[in-house]
Amino acid sequence: MSTRFNGEGNIGSTPDYREFTSGNDEPRRLLRLNVYFDNPVPTRDGYDDRGGFWAPVELWNAEPDWAKLYQKGMRVLVEGRMLREEWEDAEENERVTFKVDARRIAILPYRIESIRLSPKNQEIDGQTQPAQPETRPKQPASAREPKSAKAKE
Repeated sequence: MSTRFNGEGNIGSTPDYREFTSGNDEPRRLLRLNVYFDNPVPTRDGYDDRGGFWAPVELWNAEPDWAKLYQKGMRVLVEGRMLREEWEDAEENERVTFKVDARRIAILPYRIESIRLSPKNQEIDGQTQPAQPETRPKQPASAREPKSAKAKE
């Protein structure tokens, strides 16, 4: 059983990145996060958390660098499906876990000090080429400043 899920919360532990070999050339990639989805309610003194919960979040087909990108304490917005999984513990007691099968995980700009983008790669004839330096597009004539007339003496 699954249902659509959108939630905002904080990453509670160091992300776990794994690769699984398969019959294909490309391994299957999995990024796991443990996120506390809170329910902040405004009060006179700030906010109270009412009804928050922890949930494991799994993002398949993640890039290897993403494990370094996501960090403990980071505020994220998670979109995906909430899955209910039944299992038995060591004492054979039936347990239920809810996890999020994420479609996307957005980093929210709280507590972010800086952002650095990697250069774009361009693909030519099926081969990745290094990024070319960016050039400024020419402005249309209507957007340019008018040429000043020579001062007459």
